Amino acid sequence: MAIPEGEEDNLFLMHKPKRMVKTDAGEMLVLKTQSGCRRFLDRHMHIAFITMQPNSLFVPHYLDSNLIIFIHKGEANLGFIYDDELVERRLKAGDVYVIPSGSAFYFVNMEEGQRLHIICSIDPSTSLGLDTFHSFYIGGGANSHSLFSEFGPAILETAFNESRMEVESIFYKELDGPIMYMDDSHAPSLGTKFLQLKKEEKEQQLNKMLQDQEEEKEEKKQTSSPWEKLLNNVFGKVNEKTESKNSVYWSKATNLYDKKSDFRNDYGWSKALDGVQYSPLTKPDTGLFYVYLKAGSMLGPHVNPRASEYTIVLKGCGELHIVYPNGSKAISIEIKQGDVFVVPKSFPLCQIASRDEPLEFFGFSTSAKEHKPLFLAGSVSILRTMLGPQLAAALGVSVDTLRRALDPQDELLIFPSTWSEPP
Repeated sequence: MAIPEGEEDNLFLMHKPKRMVKTDAGEMLVLKTQSGCRRFLDRHMHIAFITMQPNSLFVPHYLDSNLIIFIHKGEANLGFIYDDELVERRLKAGDVYVIPSGSAFYFVNMEEGQRLHIICSIDPSTSLGLDTFHSFYIGGGANSHSLFSEFGPAILETAFNESRMEVESIFYKELDGPIMYMDDSHAPSLGTKFLQLKKEEKEQQLNKMLQDQEEEKEEKKQTSSPWEKLLNNVFGKVNEKTESKNSVYWSKATNLYDKKSDFRNDYGWSKALDGVQYSPLTKPDTGLFYVYLKAGSMLGPHVNPRASEYTIVLKGCGELHIVYPNGSKAISIEIKQGDVFVVPKSFPLCQIASRDEPLEFFGFSTSAKEHKPLFLAGSVSILRTMLGPQLAAALGVSVDTLRRALDPQDELLIFPSTWSEPP
């Protein structure tokens, strides 16, 4: 398959973001791998960026794809259904969380004056279409209606055992879209106000509502209330104070910022998160990594033989170099904050921080197994390990000449560079 002329240098870049959600309260952008690049990938992902204004809600919904979230900046309240229970967690910057396909959830940014920035990986292999994913909004979706409203009043009357007037007052209102403000000036709905409450307040409010409904049932001889059915079916049994071990296990987040570095020297550090360290990553079979390079430092030539990597430049600028299996150049470009690129597994690469500022990047890999890169240079490189007459003959030099060339580099993985020194 030939690469179109002029696309060689950006084949591995993920650009041209698609705006999936856009409201006054926030937006969601999604990046996809280019079609020409997918032939090199073991599995392709979408990378999503969610930005939410203070006092905003990303309405309850579910995806047909596995979702891994990373809180880049800010704090979020996450409501998440697992095993028919609503689990709520406060997530801070650096937290990682896994939301399995088909699980309903919502985000709330309750911080004053602080935007919430979330980076997500979306695995379309579990979705209805291999090249995309679908969101199913329980309230305020893309067409400003919940998915319930499309069933029609007669169906909802029967489903919730409630009058048409009551059903229409809940499910047929014009809303502000998937991301909406929650303050009084934007007149939140009853469901939105309910989500604003703390968990204990939710329990009290729901118990009161259920108690009122029980009294009303005796009067009207109704079998059940619409709110009880709605909240139990959509948000889970929030009035239960106990959580199963399974739901508690799945509800735990882990913090990548707080994790100890797997490697560190005078020129930078790196850390990785796999399924052994954080078991929820095992099901979507996805890992995460974070790298910091000091100004002028280089993450030396290396290979990830187990997984492709999707990388987001968080800070700084520098250079990216990737090599094809036949030894020809795949890409050699300058990278900057906000750039997103993908590196297929087994493709050699290196990243270099600019001389003026550090380079910081984060990403997802397509395997939850322990991250074991092969180093092509450095104190434990494959060249040093294979040093002998066979390797020397392959390179057309003597063993002594090759040893003299390899011995000076005592560093591992992250190296200082000649251009990091002042002129």
